[in-house]
Amino acid sequence: MGFLRTASLFAATLTTGLTAGLFTAFAYAVMPGLARTDDRTLVLAMRRINESILNGWFAFCFGGALVFTLLAAGLHLGDGQRAALPWIVAGLVSYLVVLGLTAVVNVPLNNALARAGDADPAAARAGFERRWVRANVVRAVASTAAFGLLAWAFVEAGRQSH
Repeated sequence: MGFLRTASLFAATLTTGLTAGLFTAFAYAVMPGLARTDDRTLVLAMRRINESILNGWFAFCFGGALVFTLLAAGLHLGDGQRAALPWIVAGLVSYLVVLGLTAVVNVPLNNALARAGDADPAAARAGFERRWVRANVVRAVASTAAFGLLAWAFVEAGRQSH
């Protein structure tokens, strides 16, 4: 049980960290770079990114962060294992913010951009960019917080096992 507890927390921390890195890179590099392009380039680039990101690696990291964090929380419920639990739960709550924003803001905007057509890229960009970027910055902060909280949970779990 100890190995599974440690492995699940490690996997939760790793997948959350990879997801945080993705959203953070979009916040400080990808979207600022695309902001410097013309409307057609931004719209086309985001369409292609949104198409290509739907792959197994992204699914493993994005979905795995939730699954592994839930598993780690469950495995840390036992007596003598609870030092890490508050940090795991806080990380889970932060990650739920990421999932909520993704489902409520970013994915619907991605879908609207995909359906917008090519006739008016300026209108497509205007309906997409500002809201998507704001929501992504919050996702970047929340997923980075979740990563930090899970990393600290890992430290606490290690302290408790000694």
